[in-house]
Amino acid sequence: MMDGWYGNGWGIGAWVAMAVLMLIFWGGVVAVVILLLRRPHPGDGPIAPRPPHHDAERILSERFARGEIDEQEFTAKRTALRRQD
Repeated sequence: MMDGWYGNGWGIGAWVAMAVLMLIFWGGVVAVVILLLRRPHPGDGPIAPRPPHHDAERILSERFARGEIDEQEFTAKRTALRRQD
């Protein structure tokens, strides 16, 4: 008698899609909460800066890789940079 009012719905595919979307939603909520809790807070103290020679060594390595300096000059300059610590 009331056939057709609620029949022929989306079927099992809709239930699976809703379950997957619900897992994605709650996974995103949990990920946001974890990211917010793990970020550094202002009262935690200063973040230690990297020693300045790391940038200089990176630039020196790039120059050596491009062929602007030879191995002897690279080694001498890297030794000089590390000696300044």
